[in-house]
Amino acid sequence: QVQLVESGGGLVQAGGSLRLSCAASGRTFSSYVMGWFRQAPGKEREFVVAISWSGSNTDYAGSVKGRFTISRDNAKNTVYLQMNSLKPEDTAVYYCAALRYWSDYSDVAYWGQGTQVTVSS
Repeated sequence: QVQLVESGGGLVQAGGSLRLSCAASGRTFSSYVMGWFRQAPGKEREFVVAISWSGSNTDYAGSVKGRFTISRDNAKNTVYLQMNSLKPEDTAVYYCAALRYWSDYSDVAYWGQGTQVTVSS
């Protein structure tokens, strides 16, 4: 069992930055691919980015590539999402996820509770 707790969301102006953190409980954190998803009001939840078990590989959605950076610290059981050059369309609830497989982002083992990110124009 893995519990995921996100933090770091908030309100920021367009062009600003935020750093999200996701702290995981349990000793199996390093055995999961970790990812971030987001859900805007009235829209379906969408994939944002994933990072492999060791952190050596990453996969970004086109809409955030070049602006967002994912990283993980397996010693601290934590995954981070650095978000730069934020746009109003990045406004959403951001969810941390533990994924079973690399490149199969539909197979989510665990979800966090979500953290709100609001970007004002």
